[in-house]
Amino acid sequence: MRKGNEKPVIDKALEEHREVLSSLANLREKIKFAAEMIAQNLRRGGTVFFCGNGGSAADAQHLAGELVGKFLRDRPALAAVALNTNTSVITAVGNDYAFERVFARQIEALGKPGDCLVAISTSGTSPNVVEAVRAARGRGMLVIGMTGAGGGRLAEWCDICLEVPSHSTPRVQEMHLLVGHIICQMVEEALC
Repeated sequence: MRKGNEKPVIDKALEEHREVLSSLANLREKIKFAAEMIAQNLRRGGTVFFCGNGGSAADAQHLAGELVGKFLRDRPALAAVALNTNTSVITAVGNDYAFERVFARQIEALGKPGDCLVAISTSGTSPNVVEAVRAARGRGMLVIGMTGAGGGRLAEWCDICLEVPSHSTPRVQEMHLLVGHIICQMVEEALC
């Protein structure tokens, strides 16, 4: 129940969403650069890897699906992999090494120089995502981070970090999906 002059949850969420959305215009050049990095990687025959935890894992899987399938146009499939979808690998690596290694180990197995990793973490501090980024850098891969305000440790290791200017996890995740969709559309247009 609402107390006093408190805004209803719906109004508050919509207001926060609008505020964060309006600030995304400041990321326009970074979004364009990220889309160009991915398009160039795919044009050269590379692969785009995605990783994240929880809601960010769902975003990683969703965006990989947009590239492999299609976003808006019928076109050839694009090489994209969500590293959080193979439960056998995740549980084996988590059990035999550590949960922090579940994405890094896959990058070590599959990543090639010039490939691209899109690392998604609302805080920018998820240990397994940071380890994946470090592994990708060690393999000569390009790295795009998607984080909340400040970028956390992730920002230090990225070629470009798309920092959504908010500390609210739901608002950051909403913007990550929007930014991801914009990038998918730009990549599709660039390659088709």
